[in-house]
Amino acid sequence: MVFKRMLGAFGVGAPSVDTVLATPRVQPGGSLRGEVRIKGGDFDADIEYVALGLVTRVESEHGEGEQIGLVEFFRTQVSGPFRLRTAEDRIVPFQLPVPWEAPVTEIAGQRLHGMAMGVRTELAIAKAVDKGDMDPVEIEPTASQEAVLRAFSQLGFHFKSADLERGRIYGVSQQLPFFQEIEFYPPAQYSGQINEVELTFVANPAGLDVIVEADKRGGRYSSGTDAVGRFQLTHEQALQVDWAAEINSWVASLSQHHGGSHTAGHDPYGQYGGHHGGHHDSHHGHHGGGPGLGGIAAAGAAGVVGGFVAAEAVDEIGDFFEGEEGEEE
Repeated sequence: MVFKRMLGAFGVGAPSVDTVLATPRVQPGGSLRGEVRIKGGDFDADIEYVALGLVTRVESEHGEGEQIGLVEFFRTQVSGPFRLRTAEDRIVPFQLPVPWEAPVTEIAGQRLHGMAMGVRTELAIAKAVDKGDMDPVEIEPTASQEAVLRAFSQLGFHFKSADLERGRIYGVSQQLPFFQEIEFYPPAQYSGQINEVELTFVANPAGLDVIVEADKRGGRYSSGTDAVGRFQLTHEQALQVDWAAEINSWVASLSQHHGGSHTAGHDPYGQYGGHHGGHHDSHHGHHGGGPGLGGIAAAGAAGVVGGFVAAEAVDEIGDFFEGEEGEEE
């Protein structure tokens, strides 16, 4: 895919830039390879740097409202200073590492509704910075994540939507300031017990946290509550688990619990050790005593490159997130 755009911040006759991805699909923990192709304009230009960033759309709850904005959650400089001569062609190869916690955007070749991910090219000339067009990229699940997703399909769960929530999950070692929720409608056999299930992965090089949250149906004289289950495994262990049986067993156990957090088995690191008490976040409707996804602490800007920007204020990439992904070759 090639995206062409004159660098408008530098005026007429300025350099142009194309970003070409050799690997438009990648797994968490992998690397995107490609090159930035820069074409000199009508004058010599002193390039200060060329940088690439991974950008996605994140929801943030504040007060009584919700804001959808853009977060650049990983950034790397692929070139330092150089002089670009008039009409010169310059190619900058790159290898962009993808964080292990990067959200999944595509499963079995199907894009998840609600997800969008892109690589943004930034070029600086004489203190002026131009953020070029977005090059879309798809994040596919790791083998360990795919094993869990396959089980949901085997049990008859139907995909509803996916989004990214700004915040941190209580008790989980998390590097990014947001987490993904993949939402499923339950199959008929669970319809009397739960309204929907949300699945979250938090991965790292050593293993995987799997967090499942069920919105339990309320009875005739009671309101529904949320229940959270956690599994923590190495990637290798995750491939050996009968996830369909684990998930089915967890859903069946919900009728024996009155909400809160339930820690499932497979805890090789010994960090969770049974039922949790502690903070819960009422705006997610969690009435139980356990944390899980209900225990989301407000996340600051630490670790967010570029911070959280209102989507409507970012004109140059607004179309990308509306599905108008530019010119492809």
